[in-house]
Amino acid sequence: MKLSTKGRYGVLAMVELALQYGQGPISIKEIAEKQSFSDSYMEQLFSALKRAGLVKSIRGARGGYILARKPDQIIVGDIIRSLEGPIELAQCITGSDCEKSPECLTKELWIDVMDSINQVIDHRTLQDLLDGKEA
Repeated sequence: MKLSTKGRYGVLAMVELALQYGQGPISIKEIAEKQSFSDSYMEQLFSALKRAGLVKSIRGARGGYILARKPDQIIVGDIIRSLEGPIELAQCITGSDCEKSPECLTKELWIDVMDSINQVIDHRTLQDLLDGKEA
């Protein structure tokens, strides 16, 4: 499994917002410049983040985006899932039919791997990233 640029860039963009939390909105252009991302790609990401209720948009000449909640209330797993969808390593884990499921000897391994990933991303907030804390 490889996390796409959506998830990685989305977390980095949210960290930029967390660094500026309480100081007013930040434009997509500013975030894109700081992270060397394209503006149009950032717009796509922020559209999904807004739909997920993780960011709010502020209109006007000094508009931009702000976090919808405090950095310590935004979980990294929520950011990743809002951009990537559910984390799925194999069909057999997600309830989808798998013809090999009854005799699959590796199913428990994939469940453990997925649980480990979820444990990390669901127990780390933006504030934890700012503070350099581990889950």
